[in-house]
Amino acid sequence: MQSPPVRRLRSSVAALTAVALGSAGLFTAAVVGSATPASAAGVPTLSPLNVSGRGATVPFKEQEAEYAATNGSVIGPDRLYGHLPSEASGRQAVTLNAVGQYVEFTLSAPANSIDFRYSLPDTADGKGRDASMDLLVNGSKLKSVDVTSKYSWYYGGYPFNNNPGDTNPHHFYDETRTMFGTSYPAGTKIRLQVSSTAQSPSFTIDLADFEQVGAPIAKPAGALDVVADFGADPTGATDSTAKFQAAVNAGQAQGRTVFIPQGTFTLYDHVVVDGVTLAGAGPWYSVLGGRDPNNRQKAAGIYGKYVGQGGPSQNVNLKDFAIIGDIRERVDEDQVNAVGGAMSNSTLDNLWLQHTKVGAWMDGPMDRFTIKNSRILDQTADGVNFHTGVTNSTVTNTFVRNTGDDGLASWPERVPNVNDSFTHNTVVLPILANNIVTYGGKDFTISDNVMSDTISNGGGLHIANRYPGVNSGSGTAVAGTITAARNTLIRTGNSDFNWQFGVGAIWFDGLNEPIAGATINITDTDILDSSYEAVQTIDGSSSGINFTNVNIDGAGTYAIQAQANANMKFTNVKAKNIAQAATPIHNCVGSGFVIVDGGGNSGWNNGTTCSGNWPAPQWTYGGQPSTGGGTSSPSPTPSPSTPTTPPASPSPSPTTPTTPPACNPGTGNLAQGKSATATSTNQTYTAANAVDGNAATYWESANNAFPQSITVDLCAVTAVGSVTAKLPAGWGTRTETVSVQGSTDGVSFGTLAPATGITLDPATGNTATVGFTQANTRYVRVTVTGNTGWPAAQLSELEIRATGPTTPPTTTPPTTTPPTTPPATTNLLAGKSLTATSTVDVYGANKANDGDANSYWESAANAFPQSLTADLGASTAVGRLVLKLPPASAWATRTETLSVLAGTDGTNWTTVKASAGYTFNPATGNTVTITVPGTTARYLKLSFTGNTGWAAAQLSEFEAYSS
Repeated sequence: MQSPPVRRLRSSVAALTAVALGSAGLFTAAVVGSATPASAAGVPTLSPLNVSGRGATVPFKEQEAEYAATNGSVIGPDRLYGHLPSEASGRQAVTLNAVGQYVEFTLSAPANSIDFRYSLPDTADGKGRDASMDLLVNGSKLKSVDVTSKYSWYYGGYPFNNNPGDTNPHHFYDETRTMFGTSYPAGTKIRLQVSSTAQSPSFTIDLADFEQVGAPIAKPAGALDVVADFGADPTGATDSTAKFQAAVNAGQAQGRTVFIPQGTFTLYDHVVVDGVTLAGAGPWYSVLGGRDPNNRQKAAGIYGKYVGQGGPSQNVNLKDFAIIGDIRERVDEDQVNAVGGAMSNSTLDNLWLQHTKVGAWMDGPMDRFTIKNSRILDQTADGVNFHTGVTNSTVTNTFVRNTGDDGLASWPERVPNVNDSFTHNTVVLPILANNIVTYGGKDFTISDNVMSDTISNGGGLHIANRYPGVNSGSGTAVAGTITAARNTLIRTGNSDFNWQFGVGAIWFDGLNEPIAGATINITDTDILDSSYEAVQTIDGSSSGINFTNVNIDGAGTYAIQAQANANMKFTNVKAKNIAQAATPIHNCVGSGFVIVDGGGNSGWNNGTTCSGNWPAPQWTYGGQPSTGGGTSSPSPTPSPSTPTTPPASPSPSPTTPTTPPACNPGTGNLAQGKSATATSTNQTYTAANAVDGNAATYWESANNAFPQSITVDLCAVTAVGSVTAKLPAGWGTRTETVSVQGSTDGVSFGTLAPATGITLDPATGNTATVGFTQANTRYVRVTVTGNTGWPAAQLSELEIRATGPTTPPTTTPPTTTPPTTPPATTNLLAGKSLTATSTVDVYGANKANDGDANSYWESAANAFPQSLTADLGASTAVGRLVLKLPPASAWATRTETLSVLAGTDGTNWTTVKASAGYTFNPATGNTVTITVPGTTARYLKLSFTGNTGWAAAQLSEFEAYSS
């Protein structure tokens, strides 16, 4: 790849308009078709590769399938998580689902290779499928190209799995490459065509990168050869790990370069390098890969020596080869990264890193490390992570696409990262989290980058005091001067499927502690076509932030979303095409959010709201508002192909269309089985749970974000006279403040019952009814503005009836007195309220009694003691406790030191089990039982003082039993 382009400073927002929405140069250009009978009809969108002077200089020409000639079906644009087009570049692609269907590209420059991005549907067992497509040149078949879904399709919650029966399908796309064998001139037609649907029912094509690959690089004079001198196998048939290790050891000892000639080499383990240059014939010619067939925790990778094991390695140079691995899952503890360990005064140059867990996870302390001119593709986790004490290091002129987590990240856990930089990079399509992020860090530069197409739970640029070990006490918090200059962000930010609200294109988070004392300069930056808000603050407060010469053009919701206190200065910040144009600032924290007006501002400072309701986004293409959803079905499960007739309702908005077909609402509980939507949901606790007839399931809104509402469509106008709210039977007493509204069209709502507090008490079945004057309505909405038991709206059943409450029929009491003590097999803490001294990220206290052993609570790191407290709701006899961690083998054996305390008032405590170490072992289910005979209490507290497996308290389930 070429050297980074020269930086071009820009002094005013006027200069930025050359790359703003509406500029012809930034739009992806449609390819002019030949005599083919059909062409795609993609919506023009902004391309991350057409931004002059910013991002990586790449050696390929990229073409989008939706603008090529095709007889397939264009899908999208659509940005909804879990929809197939949402993970495509530009949020559009082409699906081929019949023999003879194709996408045909016209070369805009000479090329002898193609790398194309595609998706195949998963198999029922989650193991993936193999198939092939025909590659045609000017109408004649050149070859068949193998494709697979084995490196795509993940499910469930973090860190995800390969079980198609789980929720949240994502990571749909992969890419493959092949050389043509000769060079073709501009104007040549390159076609990808379906030859059979026996192996795969559909093939979705996102894009193709065409490259004129140079001739293989010759062996440097005096270099050692891993094949000729050490017997490495260039066919890949046998494991060459030991041969490579011997070669780099000899190279270090003799001061000679080690050369990797053309070939595909299998490595079953890491090759450890120190004081050596390892060079290939080019990343299209010298390819390393492989994985130990018996120990899947071992795989191909080039690693420096860890600190504490003779490291960091010094003076390492890795260049001109590829590592294309075989990693098909995410296990965070496995060291199956392409590059890892610690390397100081070292460089990675012109590497192609694909199908590993992380492209380069560098564990310091280490100094002066550079990654440049490289490609990092299709990772199950981060693209690059500078982890712990990485200083004076950089990633530059590197192209990153389709990572499973942050694209480029800095995480100074325990030891400061200082004076690092991410510059002139193009980072697109991180499937989870952020394009570029610094979690803490001092004097960090993030400049001249292009970030595009964030998928979920993150933004384009994130600056935060988050994640374990990031705190000012360790010197690892955000500090010094953080410079983010001349960056372009396109379609960044997206919905967080945990929080159920939009994440900003640029966002600040002070979760561990406030961002304070640093200077953060965001300058000469374009924030274009943001999926939700352009700028966001959340969790702890942030200060010292300066936005200067910033162009915000297109935001799906707000220009600014303030969910935490902040102090910022805006100078020459201009916004337009903001969906919520009348109130472009959403601020529910009040006067704690301060923007100092430095002058020259417009478009964002003309209105503020605190609605408590998150509006459906309106996504902007070419400056034209378009309601989110495109032409894709709003089904949460992506379809392997798009129907030829678009679905009737393309909008993902929770409000029901104004003219859906009517039906007979029925009698009795009119709500059961009907369609229900909510302003927000927390994880899997969706609105549908409130109308499923099962009082054990429930809807829960986003936390700390009142008001919240749930709306039921009765499917036709009918008489309504009461609503009944329920919570699960075992939950403690609480009062929720609710009001009831009705509507005949789903748009205009009138009050049926004003706000009132309803008490849900397990002694009376955790049920409460609100009656009102009978009215004819179709849509019934319950709005919740408070809850004394939890900072969110909660309902397990919402029953709607035609008349008000009636006196229940008299029943004969049972002849047997109900037991006063619950049976020993009943978990007394099921559904009860848990609180903690601290939490990290989404790992809240409620995760420790949600009945799911795979979710967990985690406290702040390096901050013992920590405690977890349960409220039983009433004084109760307890005989034993059962504590759990996730049972997966990825949670290795660890010992947590804790004591058990009991109390009657939540203030005064008695120790019922002295502090001791309890070992959680995956071989025994990661479960510990603690007996506490003779204990009667309302409140139980676990006080943690140590954990050998992580520097925080961790618990997935906290259970209590009577004996």
